[in-house]
Amino acid sequence: QVQLVESGGGLVQAGGSLRLSCAASGRTFSTYAMAWFRQAPGKGREFVAAISTIGDVTYHADSVKGRFTISRDNAKKNTVYLQMNSLKPEDTAVYYCAAGPVPSGIGSTYDYWGQGTQVTVSS
Repeated sequence: QVQLVESGGGLVQAGGSLRLSCAASGRTFSTYAMAWFRQAPGKGREFVAAISTIGDVTYHADSVKGRFTISRDNAKKNTVYLQMNSLKPEDTAVYYCAAGPVPSGIGSTYDYWGQGTQVTVSS
């Protein structure tokens, strides 16, 4: 089992940057594919990015491609990151990290979820 704790959210102006972190407990972090999803007020959960167990394969949603980058540190920090640049007001949402067996854009693929961190982008 793995526990996930997100951090790094906050309020930023449009065009700004944030880096989200998701720290995982346990020794099995490197055996899980990881992903970020987001949910805006009144909307459903949306896939943002996913990364394979060793970080050699990544997927990014079209809406964030070229602006967001997912990465992970298996060696020291058991953490997955989401670097968000050129933020837009439509990126405002609660961002969740998730752990599962394979990198996927489908939420039901993932077995473990964090509690979420709020990102608000002002215009």
